[in-house]
Amino acid sequence: MRRRPAEALLIDFDGVLRQYDPDAYPGFEQRHGIAPSVLLDSGLTWGRLLPAITGYWTRQQWLDEIAADTGASAQALAEWDAYRGRIDEPVLEFVRAARAAGRKVALVTNATDDLRDDLSRFGLDAEFDAVISSAELRTHKPTKEFFAAACQAVQTSPDRCLLVDDTDRHIRGARVAGLSAMRWTGPADLPYLRAALSI
Repeated sequence: MRRRPAEALLIDFDGVLRQYDPDAYPGFEQRHGIAPSVLLDSGLTWGRLLPAITGYWTRQQWLDEIAADTGASAQALAEWDAYRGRIDEPVLEFVRAARAAGRKVALVTNATDDLRDDLSRFGLDAEFDAVISSAELRTHKPTKEFFAAACQAVQTSPDRCLLVDDTDRHIRGARVAGLSAMRWTGPADLPYLRAALSI
């Protein structure tokens, strides 16, 4: 039996719509004596990441904890944090095509409390029917509560929603919650996703 097209798209931000270029910090280590990857690894440690993405810490508190862990200076942290990545234009065009075809689209992301500022910075405020931020919801992907809130936000049952995410754990969690889900590997996935949404 052929699967019916999804009626709503739930799309991740970091790693799907927003990308970070590895060469964005030329000379950083020489200037500050620490590699950007060390700061990122510290920030992604679960004991620091969890309170940041569930709204119990502000982004500044998260940065302060990274500084305390790594010994990085305030100047280094400010420079590191100033780069906010870039928007992948083919993915944004896919989002726009989905909405133009009548599909609801929600941005669903584990994010710090300044997500809305980032969306404004990139001019994305009006690009989604809903924005589901873990920091605002106080729960994170891949909990059932997170996915239930995302489906409710687009007023679509889980079995009619398609999640696109670059993290296997999130994909598995979405499927347990009854959603269709596909792990993002790059723009080559777009034809399949268009077909899944019948656009």
